[in-house]
Amino acid sequence: MKALPQISEAEFEVMKVIWKHAPISTNEITDKLTQTTKWSPKTIQTLIKRLVTKGALSYEKQSRVFVYTPLIEEKEYIGRESHSFLKRYYNGNITAMLSAYIEDDKLSESEIDALRSLLTKRTNRRD
Repeated sequence: MKALPQISEAEFEVMKVIWKHAPISTNEITDKLTQTTKWSPKTIQTLIKRLVTKGALSYEKQSRVFVYTPLIEEKEYIGRESHSFLKRYYNGNITAMLSAYIEDDKLSESEIDALRSLLTKRTNRRD
């Protein structure tokens, strides 16, 4: 199991754009993020450089444009981060986490239905 880089919240926002649109150029990343954040293009370029340094992104120069591709998969990263969150805040007990969300009305009926469906599918696979 390879180690995944530590990614800040801001870097994660950049990664979400890249995961969705890769391969993607610096200008395209900047255009998308300036629509949803108040970051300057310089800030976005700094975040991209950090992600390259951390090994989360690779790039290729195509004529005068840098085009970025993720080196880590979104599903793998989110799964690892979710597991870390669960371990840190709920001592690895997913039942405690879900109970806390349900009791505090943090899950909508449709989210509860989706979870119920996932659990049913999982139960049926074991049979």
